[in-house]
Amino acid sequence: MVTVEFSQPEPRDADRVHHDRAAAGNAAVADEAVGVLRGALSGIAPLDRLLLRAAAGAGKSHVLKKLVADAVEHPECSRVAIIAFTNKQIHPLAASLGRLLGRERVCLSVGKARHEEVPEEARSNSTVVTTASAVPPECEVIVATSHKLGAIGELDRLAEQLGAGHNGESTFDALFVDEAWQLPHHLFDRVVEAAPITVGVGDVGQLPPLEVGANPWRGDPGFNPYRAWPTDFDGDERTWSVELPAVWRPAAGHLDLWRAFYPEWRELDCVAAPGDRALVAEGLSGETAAIWNQVGTGVPTLLEVEGLSEPESADVDLPLMGTVESLLDELLSSGFALEHAEYDDKGSPTGETSASRPGDDSGDPLVVILATRNQAVDDAADVAERLRAKYSLAETEVVASTVDSWQGQTNRITVAIHPLSGATQLDEFNSAFGRLAVTCTRATHGLLMVTRPGIDRLLGEAPARPGTPFGEPGNRQLPRQTHQRILDTFARGKLTAGDEHR
Repeated sequence: MVTVEFSQPEPRDADRVHHDRAAAGNAAVADEAVGVLRGALSGIAPLDRLLLRAAAGAGKSHVLKKLVADAVEHPECSRVAIIAFTNKQIHPLAASLGRLLGRERVCLSVGKARHEEVPEEARSNSTVVTTASAVPPECEVIVATSHKLGAIGELDRLAEQLGAGHNGESTFDALFVDEAWQLPHHLFDRVVEAAPITVGVGDVGQLPPLEVGANPWRGDPGFNPYRAWPTDFDGDERTWSVELPAVWRPAAGHLDLWRAFYPEWRELDCVAAPGDRALVAEGLSGETAAIWNQVGTGVPTLLEVEGLSEPESADVDLPLMGTVESLLDELLSSGFALEHAEYDDKGSPTGETSASRPGDDSGDPLVVILATRNQAVDDAADVAERLRAKYSLAETEVVASTVDSWQGQTNRITVAIHPLSGATQLDEFNSAFGRLAVTCTRATHGLLMVTRPGIDRLLGEAPARPGTPFGEPGNRQLPRQTHQRILDTFARGKLTAGDEHR
């Protein structure tokens, strides 16, 4: 029987801690941040902003809620605002804060056109309004998108409705920005006057929104509206910045991949320990069994597929998508399960193990298929639709998305077309650090990256490009070196088209 053999990444000897020892690092940072924010609100600490830098899956939302809850109990804080870039980000924020603080204390402000899209969970746990005049004066937490809060005249209308906060000038005493490194400068500039203190929490590997048309400020280091706004304050004396040193999302086998995206960090640990997550698929055989067993180890997996017919273009590759469909079809037909150890809120295992199976329709999507271009995602969406229909799955169980649209999301297995698959050069789009980071850091159980052969040759021969292009937060070397560093953490195998059926 034919099998795929995978070469494993070189083992790293760096220290590793897991479970409550890892989670304790984030808890300590959160407590420290609470103390610093209290000092800033009291005027003791001469700070204008706090930046909490996080890796993907670090539990940012938990830390953000802790900071907000403490701020509104502070005697020198009357009211706070929380913004994010998209509506799908603010809905769960309003719901969770309402559950924590009480519905009457939290207001979700949305545009009139978006009112019907607010999910029931947010409606039942917060007061939903579409105009500043409808915000209840007793609300202490206002949640909105950056577009809504930054609309022309909105801050003036809120000031008229609510008055000044404890600071006596601005309507809010603190402005919290969720997924702060996703918010571009020109949108932050519209809301920066909302409060004297800004707290940014987010993943430094997030992608800012794509530019529309040419950027007239490109090349000017002093002002580029498409840069993530926190990058302006590196080393600023009135900015307090700290890193969350642990991640909750990834399996233990993904830790070296996470560390490769954040190599300058002093510490980065994983709550999940070896053996805490598993993919169980006993009904598989041959090539498919070898591939999914490798993915199930938690080590990120790169599969080069040979013998395919020519694609329409490098990033619209129907033959490669056909291989993805075949592999997923066989996985779903096997009746697989994804198992995971349960932890308490301090990261200690409870001794209980839970399992997710196709058809359960519970929690995060079982599988997400990621690609870069919309047309490629249209093809992936067709794959997802066929698989859902064949196995009677809910729309949330097998999902297709662009990488950019899947920012901030979590899923159990990621199957992705590598952004450089079939490429002949490193261009600004396909080599973007943030695009690769988002692709690689969504999964809790396994990552399967598929590609046509040639990535190693491309990275070995491609001309150098600037290592810190505007609009891309996070660590940089030359793009080809960055990609090589990431790929060094993958297990790698080769498949000849058609072999997966043997």
